[in-house]
This record gives sequence, C-alpha cells and structure tokens, in this order.
Amino acid sequence: MKNNMIKNKISVIIVFICIVLLVLIAFRIVRNFIPENLQQDRDISSTGGRAPNGQEGTAQRGADQGAERSGPPGGGQGGTRGGGERTGTAIRVIPVRVGTIETSVILNGDVLSSSQVSIFPLIGGRLTELRVRDGDRVSRGQIIAMIDPSRPGDPFFPSPVTSTVSGIVMSIPVNTGDTVQTNSVICVVGNLDNLRVETHVPERYSVRMVRSLPALLTFEAMPGESFAAEIDELSPVLDPASRTLRIRLRILPGINGIVDPRILAGMFATVSLVTNSRIDVPVIPREALIQTYGRWIVFVVPPDSNLAQRREVTLGLESETLVEILSGLDLGDQVVIAGQNFLNDGDPVQIVE
Repeated sequence: MKNNMIKNKISVIIVFICIVLLVLIAFRIVRNFIPENLQQDRDISSTGGRAPNGQEGTAQRGADQGAERSGPPGGGQGGTRGGGERTGTAIRVIPVRVGTIETSVILNGDVLSSSQVSIFPLIGGRLTELRVRDGDRVSRGQIIAMIDPSRPGDPFFPSPVTSTVSGIVMSIPVNTGDTVQTNSVICVVGNLDNLRVETHVPERYSVRMVRSLPALLTFEAMPGESFAAEIDELSPVLDPASRTLRIRLRILPGINGIVDPRILAGMFATVSLVTNSRIDVPVIPREALIQTYGRWIVFVVPPDSNLAQRREVTLGLESETLVEILSGLDLGDQVVIAGQNFLNDGDPVQIVE
C-alpha cells in the first residue's frame, strides 16, 4: 500500500515537471514570433517612453527616415538636394586651333643596298680558296677567290676571281671545294653606304607619288624610333598583276651626317608616306567627334556658360590624331574632348583639368 502511494507521488511530480517545461518552451516560441518593432514598442511603453539600452526614439527615427525617403508632400518622386538642381557632367575641353594636318598611307617594304653586283669567275673549275667572308669590305680589283681549272691529265695554274666593284660582301652562295662554272655566283657585293627601301604603292595613291616626297620608316628591331626618308626612284609603269607602283626611298642621314648603322640590308620596314597635307587650317582632336545618323557632331561650351551646345561639323583632311574642320566651329571654340558621350544639347557641365 505504501509502495503504491510513493509511486503515485513520483508520477505527480514528473507530470508537474513536464507541464512546467512545456509552458517554458511555449513561452519561448511565442516570444520569438513577436515582431521586433512590436517588441521594442512594448519595451518603450514598459519603460515610460525610454528605449532600453539607451536606444531612444527608434520608432521616431524610423518614421523620420520614411518621411525623408518619400520626400516633401507634393514634391514628386525622389527629389534632389539643393531644391532639384542638376549636377554638371565632368568634362575636359580644348580650343579649336590652327595647325598642320597630313594624311598618310602605311606600307611594308624591304631595306636594300643601293647597288648589288654578283661576282662571276672567268673560268670554270674547282673552287680551291675563298679569301672573303660575309660582311667584309672589298675594293675593285681585289682577289676574292681562286679557281683551279685543271682536269685529269691537263693541269693548269689556279685562276683568280676579282671583284668588279667596291663594297661589302653581302652573301657567298658557294663553298670551298665546289665545282663552279662561268655562270656561278661566287659572291654578291653591295654598296651599303646609301641604303634604299623598296615598296609598292596602290594605284589609287600613285598620282601623288613624286621624287623627294617625305616618309617615315620604323623597324621592328628598333621599336619606338622612326627614321626620315624620301622617295628617290619611281617606276615609270604600274605592275599589271598587282596594280601597284614600285618606288624606292632613300634613308636620310641623321644629325651626325650618316645613316644609322643599325639599319641593315634585308630588314623589314614599315613605311608611312605622306599623301596630302594642309597648313594653317582649323583642327581638333579625333576623340572630340561623335558620329550620329551619318553626321559628325561635337559639343562646345560657350564663354561664361556651363551648358553644353551641340554643333554639327564638316570634316576635311584626317590624320591619325587630328581632323580638319571645314565648317561648324570657329577658332577658339572650347570643344569637349572627354565626357561628351554622355551629353545632350543644353546639359549643364563642369570643366575639369
């Protein structure tokens, strides 16, 4: 009997503990589901209008922020600071100036010696001796090789091969011990004191080619450097296959009076030939131009104004960096060269350096 009573008491205690735990769990769940703002309002109410932990007026600040985002009554959507003033677009300008403009055509060419002569033997036989090497300077009449014309049972004295010109040995296509004939080239001698660059000009530019026309040369071996040249030779006819005109340019000496010794025969050259030029004409940088619907426009900023004006212009000659202005601008006009792609006529601007 006593055992049953003890068991009943223990059961009641366990049930009571379970009920308390369930109530605590339920209270925690309900508290987590109460919105934060509602909870803060309750906390504020319970503290007499003062937010806990010093966070005073949270609800009021939220209302103020909402009012600030929505703007003043009747003020429309958004609104800008300073009573709706528009901020000027940052731009850079440059005045229309007088300059010289040149148009050019870019071609590829090869560096050649001004004259190249092939040296042949006077008699056939075995090449027994070569007395020169590539790059050697030779004089006219100098012996450069020896040929033995002997045959079995018919001996002869060696015969010399002499150079017919003075210059630099550019190539030796034979070797000692080779059997050569009177039409075999022993070596090629060239005059490297006056180098030439040979190139071919398309037919559409041929009428502009005249002797002494200036040009600029560049070489892959010397990046960033350019060398002056001028047309020295013109072919009298066009090549019927390629429809091009063969020209040769003379490389002009530098300030020391000689052609740069780093330029070698056989080099590949890029040739920039001036095809047209005009002096003292209004010019502006190419980056100022905007093409729209087949027309060229620019934006200018008048004096004592911060509003951009749209101008349609007529172009003349064009180079890689400049364009000639035939109409639409006057000398001294401040042309926008940076930021113009974001402008419309009448937009406020802010000039920056």
